[in-house]
Amino acid sequence: MPQLIIFVIASAGIVYVSRASLRQPRAHGFYRFWAWEAILALVLLNAPAWFRDPFSWHQIIAWTLLVIAIIPLVLGVRLLRQTRQAGKERPDAALLGFERTAELVTAGVYRYIRHPMYSSLLFLALGAFFKALSWPGAALALAATGFLAATAKIEERENIRFFGPDYEAYMAQTKRFVPFVF
Repeated sequence: MPQLIIFVIASAGIVYVSRASLRQPRAHGFYRFWAWEAILALVLLNAPAWFRDPFSWHQIIAWTLLVIAIIPLVLGVRLLRQTRQAGKERPDAALLGFERTAELVTAGVYRYIRHPMYSSLLFLALGAFFKALSWPGAALALAATGFLAATAKIEERENIRFFGPDYEAYMAQTKRFVPFVF
């Protein structure tokens, strides 16, 4: 029961943050909302096992993935904040504040992957899944992965419309989520 209450409260926060995107089902934020919901459900599903049997193989994999998840998030957000210029933002209301950069960022972590924040969410979902392996957890991890892939593809289309051929060239030089792999 406490997990359901936490899910409802956290979902209300996610709905609030995503309110503009939820009005635009073709925007990347719409699918990101569903990825966040799947990850939240997965974390809450596996919360009872979060610290159980800490040296088991699946817990070691889980903690490794969760630590890895922090890296692209911190590097990506920091770089976007540094390169964002006041008064020079994209006007799309469905974009979150740090997404409103009007200049294509290709330095730092963006030199290797196009979506470091979604990469972080992907590693978070996988890390949460490995906390307690189960079929419902696998379904939620698969749903989160699918929604993140859809989010990235739609955001890439939006970026091609905004940045044009420069973004297409950037896509040819980088991977989507994992450097040198995928």
